[in-house]
Amino acid sequence: MGDIGAPELLIILVVLLLLFGGSQLPKLARSLGQAKKEFASALSDDKKSEDKSGDTLA
Repeated sequence: MGDIGAPELLIILVVLLLLFGGSQLPKLARSLGQAKKEFASALSDDKKSEDKSGDTLA
């Protein structure tokens, strides 16, 4: 449960194509990729600062 397979991805892509149109999809994909990269960078920076300070939440 919770696994996304090929049929589900195809349905999602078709819905995105209908909502945003073909010309907007590359811009949308680019912005999602940048957001993912920034999120991962923020998590990495937080992990590094946690390791330096030695403080843990748990």
